[in-house]
Amino acid sequence: MIRISTIFVAICMVLVAASLGLVLYSVAGISGPQSAIVALTALTFLILYNAVSMRLRDRSDVSGQIADLSRGTADLARQVAEFGRRLALVEGRVVSANSANADRVQSVAGEIAELGVLVQQLALSVAAHDDLLSSAAPAPSVMNDPPNHQQTQLPFVAEAAENPGAPVAEPAAPSAADAAAPRSNAQILAAVKSAIEASRIDIYLQPMVTLPQRKVRFYEAVTRLRDDKDEILTPDDFIGTAEAAGLMGRIDHMVMLRCVQVLRRLMVRNKEVGIFCNVAAATLSNPATFAQCLDFLEANRALAASFVLEFKLSTFRNLGPSETEHLAALAQRGYRFSIDHVTDLRIEPRELADRGVRFIKVPASLLLDQRQTSASDIHPSDLSDLLGRFGIDLVAERIEGERSVVDLLDYDVRFGQGFLFAAPRPLRPETASATGAPDKAQVPNAAARPASDALRADPPRSSGNAALARRAVGPG
Repeated sequence: MIRISTIFVAICMVLVAASLGLVLYSVAGISGPQSAIVALTALTFLILYNAVSMRLRDRSDVSGQIADLSRGTADLARQVAEFGRRLALVEGRVVSANSANADRVQSVAGEIAELGVLVQQLALSVAAHDDLLSSAAPAPSVMNDPPNHQQTQLPFVAEAAENPGAPVAEPAAPSAADAAAPRSNAQILAAVKSAIEASRIDIYLQPMVTLPQRKVRFYEAVTRLRDDKDEILTPDDFIGTAEAAGLMGRIDHMVMLRCVQVLRRLMVRNKEVGIFCNVAAATLSNPATFAQCLDFLEANRALAASFVLEFKLSTFRNLGPSETEHLAALAQRGYRFSIDHVTDLRIEPRELADRGVRFIKVPASLLLDQRQTSASDIHPSDLSDLLGRFGIDLVAERIEGERSVVDLLDYDVRFGQGFLFAAPRPLRPETASATGAPDKAQVPNAAARPASDALRADPPRSSGNAALARRAVGPG
């Protein structure tokens, strides 16, 4: 359809050509045919000029439209790329969520398998107690006083009778002083293998309190093994043999599983509580074993703020390339580290803080030793302030007297740990798995009771047999 402006321009060109021919005819005296030829020639030139100008204008318009189209295409390409990036991000999150769910399922499956083993142990323990009851022959003195016989010989049966739903407490294991003879390495290795296969790995909890309030802030998990005779093996007894046999990785993995279970149940009542879990140097240096532990810790990454991994100071001083890489992998996942077995105060806080260390445990005797003033680069009273500048908390451990607490307060020590507050208490695996959370008798409350009263925490309503049963368990 012809536009109105085009028609107007054509009319104007015809008028201009006609006017030119008329002026030539009337003014210049040119004949009519010649004036008409001149007018037609002028009209032709005007038409050509208009056509060329319109073509140039259309070309510029088309160029502008092409430029606009190019800009729109570029914007569309950027939007498509942004949508693709967002889609890839969503797919990555979905994949990571699926993998996390798979890890959680595997963790739950492992806990269920562990629970089955613990239930079997509980059934065997109950059967052994039943056999012991059935085989016990009543003596004349016992016939005269049967309640005393139950209290002195089998105190754990009384608690089971009063609380049918409660787990049966096992009698205290014989101490190392009662052992007939020291064990050989072969016997210790056999006991360690048997304990691992039968899952006879016990967790003892010792509280770490704030000073001077003495409020429980953390618990340290101490590992004990039980052989087939239920005799206790302390870390000093089995760590060397287990490391030589390459079994510390399995022990640490099982201890991590137990510690995570305990931490979850403790956090139901107190979100600010945390657990220190000891990790051996052999576990950190073994790639295969560390990969299993790292997978488990990755699945429980939500507990990283309350789950502290503890290493010896000698481990940090002898780190190799693989150990350094493994520590970096743990720190990248949000886990914090603690250092114990400190034998001197030559500490580099900046280097330790860069590696993820947030706690350093120093024996109270070492801090209060006046000889350390000349042997170290810093006075012990200034150590807490120096570590605090790098985000590291100083923990005084092995505190056994009130005088030590008073002296440590002058050193601005924030946390304390030792027998003065509470001894390590056993956390029976059947209780930790069968119940929702460890009871107060198993998790000592150092803030409310001294160590001497920790064994009598939360006695049952009825006195007598159950109270004696709880005392018979003891810290081991």
